Amino acid sequence: MSHPRPDQLRLAPGAPRGRGSEALSPAAAACAVAPVMALVLALALALVLSLACGGHEPAAEMAEPSPVRAALATAERVEAPRQVELYGTVEAERTAAVSARVMAMVTAVHVQVGDAVRSGQLLLEIDPQAAQGQLDQARGALTQARAALALAERNYQRFQGLAEADAAAELELDMARMQHEQALGAVEQAEGAVAAAGAVAADSRVRAPFAGRVAGRMVEIGDLAAPGRPLLRLESAGARRLRLAVPESLALRPGLAVGDPVPVAIDARPDLGRLTGTVVERTPGADPASHSFEIKVALPVADLPSGAAGRAWVAGEPRAQVVVPAGAVLRRGGMSVVVVRDADGRAATRVVTLGGPVGEGRVEVLSGLAGGETVLLDLAAPPAPGALVEESSAEAGVGSTAAESPS
Repeated sequence: MSHPRPDQLRLAPGAPRGRGSEALSPAAAACAVAPVMALVLALALALVLSLACGGHEPAAEMAEPSPVRAALATAERVEAPRQVELYGTVEAERTAAVSARVMAMVTAVHVQVGDAVRSGQLLLEIDPQAAQGQLDQARGALTQARAALALAERNYQRFQGLAEADAAAELELDMARMQHEQALGAVEQAEGAVAAAGAVAADSRVRAPFAGRVAGRMVEIGDLAAPGRPLLRLESAGARRLRLAVPESLALRPGLAVGDPVPVAIDARPDLGRLTGTVVERTPGADPASHSFEIKVALPVADLPSGAAGRAWVAGEPRAQVVVPAGAVLRRGGMSVVVVRDADGRAATRVVTLGGPVGEGRVEVLSGLAGGETVLLDLAAPPAPGALVEESSAEAGVGSTAAESPS
């Protein structure tokens, strides 16, 4: 017995259908989904509209900061003289490099560095044998010249007598006169050679040219001394000078002429503070390499080490600077700040860079202010940004110091 395939099973026309076997046509399914999609679209549109409308709601207004009441002052822009700091070196009033005119071995050195010496004191000795030999040669030549002069003088006198008796020709008399004059010149030349050799021989014992102290020793026993080679360096023990190299832009300004006072300081002697020196020497022209003038300033203190660093201050071109009362500056978090009143009358805090004090109770502002701003004084702490500024009737504390506020 054969069974029919499923696709062969058909319901008879007009046969009743069961509940589980009902099927919807495509048109019917589309009609059923349409209401659901419409509802979803409506909800999405409502959400978008609600968000869009909510973005245009006015923001909550910020609370107005409390007004600040303080005394006011103006940041002034003034022309101030500029002091230019120059560096120099302390030196002795007199300095000499002692040398000898003899080329020979050094046999003795009688001084050490730092020793005080008097004028004419023996400093060192050089082997005198070579110089003594030159002196002996010069003396021998002088003896020969004198002997030749004596012979020429007697010969000249003899020919003079012969010429008076017409026993000698005029030419012979002229030759005798020439020989006599040559002998005189030879004697003078020999005497000069003896004097020169004696001076050179005396240089084998080197002596101090002036009173002072030994600043340097460049020779030891056994070294070869030569003309022009420094053996010792001496410096006077009296006054001291500060040697400065002044740029040509400053050297021609007033205040650096000979006799003008100049404030100076010595770095090795901070206990002296600022001293007042006097210009005692200046070069007439500039060094072509450095384009600077050398100026020497006499110091009022004598017991200063030579070679020490020193400073001098000369007037430069005036410069514009912004100054505020010291009470306008607040220290906050390691920074310096100033509170200004803007054009709307509200407070604004600015970070500034300070210079040095200017006069009494004022300080220079290097950056942060341009001048002309209205600043608040004697605040304990910076106010809130935008706070309304009310001027206090109290007097401005120009001489007050910068307030320290907690960070």
